[in-house]
Amino acid sequence: MKRREFIALLGAAAAAWPLAVRAQQQPPVPVIGLLDQRSPDELAARLRGFRRGLRDAGFVEGENVAIEYRWGENKMERLPELAADLLRRKVAVIAATSGTSPALAAKAATTTTPIVFIVSNDPVRLGLVASLARPDGNLTGINFFTGELGAKRLELLHELVPTATRLAVLIDPANSDYAETTVREVGEAARSIGLQIQVVKASTIREINAAFETFARERPNALFVGHDPFFNSRRTQLVHLATRLTVPASYSARDFVEAGGLMSYGADIADAWRQAGSYVGRILKGAKPADLPVVQSSKFELVINTQTATMLGLTVPPSLLAIADEVIE
Repeated sequence: MKRREFIALLGAAAAAWPLAVRAQQQPPVPVIGLLDQRSPDELAARLRGFRRGLRDAGFVEGENVAIEYRWGENKMERLPELAADLLRRKVAVIAATSGTSPALAAKAATTTTPIVFIVSNDPVRLGLVASLARPDGNLTGINFFTGELGAKRLELLHELVPTATRLAVLIDPANSDYAETTVREVGEAARSIGLQIQVVKASTIREINAAFETFARERPNALFVGHDPFFNSRRTQLVHLATRLTVPASYSARDFVEAGGLMSYGADIADAWRQAGSYVGRILKGAKPADLPVVQSSKFELVINTQTATMLGLTVPPSLLAIADEVIE
């Protein structure tokens, strides 16, 4: 090698050496595993909330944190393997974002990797944590109560449709915890105001269509759609069928009303996802799930679609309009 070439090579190596050292000193970007039983198509607003919570804690996806997404596509049996796959990826924390099934699958998969859940029913009763104040394990998260607001939601529906005497209740037996809570709360509330209820079950697209064929024959005066992640993923189908049948329907989340549904009452779920993102960020900074109390979301919203009400021949009472958090016209 000529002397000039050797000097040039030595200079290039010397210039590259600090960069190599800095690269070795650069800490690895932490990876979050996000586990959801649905597909990402219908979760844009909630994912924005989750990333906003991360950002509030100082983490930006693609800059100083990465997220590995695992979607169940509404196939519950896939969740255990998806959780195991995230653990093989050595994620720093798992966010189980669509209720009981992903949270339980993640819990069963690990006793050490931190888990932040979002559930609508009591996480103590579900066996996820020892107590709300002191979770005492590798799980903590957000409890947003939508599954336990059945009586209030029925009261609001009855105020909008006061002449109703027969109520159809749609539940998903695949999520037994949500289904049992809905039947118990709505059944008690319906009896107290003299409503007859008919419980119909659906866990697939075909069964939803069959349920509405039943409604077409039985002609209920109103429909109560139980809170369920699968129903949320099929909200366009549910709203379309309810509209075609001209049956007033109440839903658990604003997503349905934005899709043309009549009314919803429930937690601000996008805000619950924001809170979950914030908790994930705190764990990435060193906090332990056992030291983070379960957050009980207290932000609820009533959303009414007056255009749908008019199409159904309903007049929304001023009392409901006055307390609505949003009126879609």
